[in-house]
Amino acid sequence: MHNWQEPAGLGAYLPVLITMVAGAGILWLANWWLLRRRPDLGAEARLPRQLLMLGLAAAALLAILLLNPMSENTRGQILSLVGIVLTGVIALSSTSFIANIMAGLMLRVVRSFRPGDFIGIAEKFGRVTERGLFHTEIQTEDRDLTTFPNFYIATHPVTVVRSSGTIVSASLSLGYDIPRIRVEELLKTAAEEAGLHEPFVHITALNDFSVAYRIAGFLPDVKHLLTVRSDLRKRIIDVLHADGVEIVSPAFMNQRRLPEEKKIIPRPQTGRPAVPDALAGQTPENLIFDKADKAEALEKLRDRFEALQREIDALNKARKDAPEAALPGLKARIESREARKNQLAQLLEKAREKGDTK
Repeated sequence: MHNWQEPAGLGAYLPVLITMVAGAGILWLANWWLLRRRPDLGAEARLPRQLLMLGLAAAALLAILLLNPMSENTRGQILSLVGIVLTGVIALSSTSFIANIMAGLMLRVVRSFRPGDFIGIAEKFGRVTERGLFHTEIQTEDRDLTTFPNFYIATHPVTVVRSSGTIVSASLSLGYDIPRIRVEELLKTAAEEAGLHEPFVHITALNDFSVAYRIAGFLPDVKHLLTVRSDLRKRIIDVLHADGVEIVSPAFMNQRRLPEEKKIIPRPQTGRPAVPDALAGQTPENLIFDKADKAEALEKLRDRFEALQREIDALNKARKDAPEAALPGLKARIESREARKNQLAQLLEKAREKGDTK
């Protein structure tokens, strides 16, 4: 008698088997549609899609559990246990988890910075290498990687160096015996030799024994910010000393007995060393911010990929209403952009395989 009931028992599992097969197929298609077919997506854009995949997997598991032939009492107990576990996990982690997600979404909407930008957070300064939904990573001046939770960034002041250019400055104090106009001319010369545009001088304080000057100028290429900051200070020393201006404080005291006309200036060199061209050859920034450079390059590739896709969509739309004579030209433009888009997709896929998009 039990043998005659076995086929009915197997039939009861048929919906579960169909759901498992269908769920596996749906998850595979969703993974291909959301992730695998878009190699241009970075970690920031992939995370919401990965969370959607997690939700689909949870829904498939719940459907299998509901369709599994078991008593209502057993099914209710299992669902209650799952609910208690999920509630406990969410309750324990919701404070930091939800706060970082909301902060990450806010930062993505505001877009105050992007990979490759120089930013300062708390006492750290460096370039952004990765922006995620939960954290932001920067590469500091020591080439180290520092990770900040997004909630921390959202609740603390963040200084962002504009990619279109920034102001580089240096401060120093000189005595009242040196004419102000002479000092301004020398400092502007130093700034121009350091590669700064439109230099200007501010007097920031009139101290008891000295005048505080601030020389500043515009730097259009912020990638070499650290080098230019150092070069500006080098040029200030060289220019002032070459003109006979000593930079020591007016209250300077040396225990060695020197003639009054003796100045504390290094012996003149044969020609002033030229300022290295930050755009030619190896600079410290190339070594320090290697990961940030890769992140910036990948971000530009993704932007170009998306721009090409928009151009292709616009051309396809124009192609529908275009006259017959214009179709060959539109077709050639679409094909050229498609070829370029495929090249970018291959570059992004190679970068993803190497782990550069993480």
